[in-house]
Amino acid sequence: MTIPLTSATQMGAALRDRQTTSERLTHDAVKHIREMDHELGAFVLLDNHGAHDAATVADRDFAAGIDHSPLQGIPVAVKDLFDMAGLPTTCGSASSFGTARADIDAEVIGDLRRSGAVIVGKTVLHEFAFGATGDRSAHGPSRNPHDRLRVSGGSSGGSAVAVASGMVPLSLGTDTAGSVRVPAALCGVVGFKPAFDVISVKGVHPLAPSLDHVGLFGASLADTKPLYEILSSTTMKDTAPLSRIGWIEPDAIAPTDTEITAAVRDALRRAGIGVAAATSTVSGYDPGELFSIFTALQAREAYDVHRDHLDADEHLIDPGVFARLRVGQTVTDSAFADAQRARRGFRAVVDAALDEYGVLALPSTPITAPLLHQTTTEIGGKTVDTRAALLSLTSPWNLTGSPAISIPGGHLHGLPFGIQLIASPGQEALLFATAAQIERTPPESKGN
Repeated sequence: MTIPLTSATQMGAALRDRQTTSERLTHDAVKHIREMDHELGAFVLLDNHGAHDAATVADRDFAAGIDHSPLQGIPVAVKDLFDMAGLPTTCGSASSFGTARADIDAEVIGDLRRSGAVIVGKTVLHEFAFGATGDRSAHGPSRNPHDRLRVSGGSSGGSAVAVASGMVPLSLGTDTAGSVRVPAALCGVVGFKPAFDVISVKGVHPLAPSLDHVGLFGASLADTKPLYEILSSTTMKDTAPLSRIGWIEPDAIAPTDTEITAAVRDALRRAGIGVAAATSTVSGYDPGELFSIFTALQAREAYDVHRDHLDADEHLIDPGVFARLRVGQTVTDSAFADAQRARRGFRAVVDAALDEYGVLALPSTPITAPLLHQTTTEIGGKTVDTRAALLSLTSPWNLTGSPAISIPGGHLHGLPFGIQLIASPGQEALLFATAAQIERTPPESKGN
């Protein structure tokens, strides 16, 4: 099915032309959420009072000729991992972890408020942000708008669903292994993981601190770009897109559906972007090895974050999430140090490749959205763990901290797939310009 996407850019133009008001946009957003969310499961809570007050202020400022930013008056949503003063931060869990009401806003929430954005509510996530499917949460699963029997992706699934279904044009998530890019790809929206530590994580509940990134969802690059500029306090200069970029064969990292690989290559070709072979970037690692390095780091750090409450809360935590948290207990100091060394080595190889090619490309995920609670997936005749598969092509770029983006590539058999682009820190303008070249080419649907 075709999902209507509401543009923040169009909303902003209508607000400034006095064709609508922020109160009207906010009322419509809340109405759509109430009508649709019982089927999709995108939201944990709505902040009606706070949203109404913010919309009133935005309209008053517009009337007074005060224009804070392109986000002024625009409804947005945030993952329930971000502290918002006066509201609980459940982290998708019924456990004792993070259930107290926040005293102060996370730094990025303060940035959103100062920009004039209207935060309508908090979105569903895979418990503790420790999962790729989005169907393990105390609040129930977030469901894919293209097929409600399939996952949204995770862990920031609710934020992706909120944008993909047209409830809001922009949302925030977090990305530790692909938790923004995976649901963006599966739901058919833009998902951007900025470079590590460019956007503050203060007031955002951690999973694995050396891997955690705040990430952004938008219906388009034009919508996503100003959100990034505001939260990163940067301005991207106009830059020409690259006509040739580096291509990484995804099978060198992990098994990938050949239809997805072919569709991504075809989308680049139709956009007029040539590719140079850059698989040597990952050829020093056996398929699955990069994910093993990543998993050692993530598991140990996640266990360290949660160790103090696991025994008391075991009966309140999803069994799959609990088991993965306990894995971190088995990662020895030696294994953790080995993974850190391997990470540094991989980062050096990627830096050299980006110096040569400017931008690297590969699919965002090796499969389209699996069914809810589907724990294994078949790819090319091989049975693989669904979570590992979904994160296999995104997690390497959390190891490096590189800015990485997933943009819609079209549909395969009625389900979206994503195109992933990676650049060096400081080259975000080049990344967005090259992505925009692809976005301007109408996507194709393949299969039934």
